[in-house]
Amino acid sequence: MSVKEALRKAIETLTLHRFEEAPLEAEVLLRHLLGIGRVELHLRLGDSLPPEQTAELDRLIRRRLSHEPIAYITGHKEFFGLEFRVNANTLIPRPETELLVEKALELAGSHTSPTIADVGTGCGAIAIALAVHLPQAEVYAVDISAAALEVAALNCERHQVTGRVHLLQGDLLQPITGLDFILANLPYVSDRQMQGLSDEVRLFEPARALSGGPDGLRQISRLLAQARDKLHPGGAILLEISTEQRTDVAALAGRHLPGANVKVLPDLSGHDRAIVIESKADKNLAIDPGEGV
Repeated sequence: MSVKEALRKAIETLTLHRFEEAPLEAEVLLRHLLGIGRVELHLRLGDSLPPEQTAELDRLIRRRLSHEPIAYITGHKEFFGLEFRVNANTLIPRPETELLVEKALELAGSHTSPTIADVGTGCGAIAIALAVHLPQAEVYAVDISAAALEVAALNCERHQVTGRVHLLQGDLLQPITGLDFILANLPYVSDRQMQGLSDEVRLFEPARALSGGPDGLRQISRLLAQARDKLHPGGAILLEISTEQRTDVAALAGRHLPGANVKVLPDLSGHDRAIVIESKADKNLAIDPGEGV
């Protein structure tokens, strides 16, 4: 069987099972198998595909037919123009999360040496993207999962930021203090929404990185409570949220960081996707002594 025939067969199989991006996915899997780029694949369409590679391609296709995400099959995903290793211990980075990085770069760019935390770092995508683009920053990447941090360590090595991204295992902000910026893509899917997730997400991505409790705000609320004593005056918290949570998260911000400036940011699709909470420059003015945490 030629490479071209194998590609055609893969496309037909995925199309038959109603995968909307069958041609692209078939090509990605074949390129992954052969370890080549798109241009080289098209130059090699006439080459013969050995039986063992034909069998391996069939195995990859079967994995995709079970709805296993392409990123887990290939073991990598692009985020903010960088390639990251991923596996079933880490959430797959998504394009909408790049909004957090873009806004953080805007806010931190004028700082001489900002101290930044990426909470719930997973594969390290946010922390590493920031470290790559902010060489003057000190970045902490925190996760409760040791397995996720192992993946993040590999990605730090790949992007040569091992000395500037400090990987810490712990519960949210517990391992660190004194931060200028806190970024977090925490679990924010409600219990009801968890049941409606696609098979790709629900069956394969780590539930711990998705499930935010009855209203989806369990971890976000805890983070904001901790941030009160961790964030420098004038610092900012950037959170990914779902559209329907913006009012509740703004209320939580007002409770835990009184007087903070709160702004909601839309993603490229126009959906409210991130919330920026900027604390007052004078911490004593930002906190009401009678307010309970």
